[in-house]
Amino acid sequence: MAFPRKLLNDNEQLVLDLRPHWLAIAFPTLLLAVAIVVGLIAALLDWPVALLWIALLLIVLALLNFLIKLLGWSNTNFVLTSDRIITRRGVLTKSGIEIPLERVNTVFFDQRLFERMVGAGDLAIESAGERGTEEFENIRKPAIVQREIYVQMEENENRKFDRVRAPAAEAPSQADEIGRFYALFQQGAISAAEYEAQKARILGG
Repeated sequence: MAFPRKLLNDNEQLVLDLRPHWLAIAFPTLLLAVAIVVGLIAALLDWPVALLWIALLLIVLALLNFLIKLLGWSNTNFVLTSDRIITRRGVLTKSGIEIPLERVNTVFFDQRLFERMVGAGDLAIESAGERGTEEFENIRKPAIVQREIYVQMEENENRKFDRVRAPAAEAPSQADEIGRFYALFQQGAISAAEYEAQKARILGG
């Protein structure tokens, strides 16, 4: 399930929306395949009825385990936006973590040999929050995700400085201010005395 766009903040852009690597459901898939093979062998070799029922039970249990893992996999998201890192998981109940990019200190990734071959790995994010380091397993192409997090951190920092450096709106001139109060006087919104008082204030009198 894709990350709901309605959960994004104003002007926040979605950069990455990843499900876990298929390696996360590889073992349940293998168990299901083994159970089916055993069941087929039992049927072809005409095993005793008791063993056939055991083989069938193994297939059912393996199938249920596979479906549960698949459902959890499809409802797990690792999300990177222009402002934060978000993880969400769960079907009936939801849990998640949000890490603002400005609080991220370091991003680590770890890949074993087989994980490098299939493009999977683990990611660890060290932040300035109370939880310290958060670890995420079975991330797709963790080196690319790590690089993209750093890119978004830099762009987020640049946007923050751009807002600080943005020139303040020019203050209205004395003539504009006097003109505004004169228009109010002409409209009858203020009296002549109030207009003169405001005009004296603006001119420093």
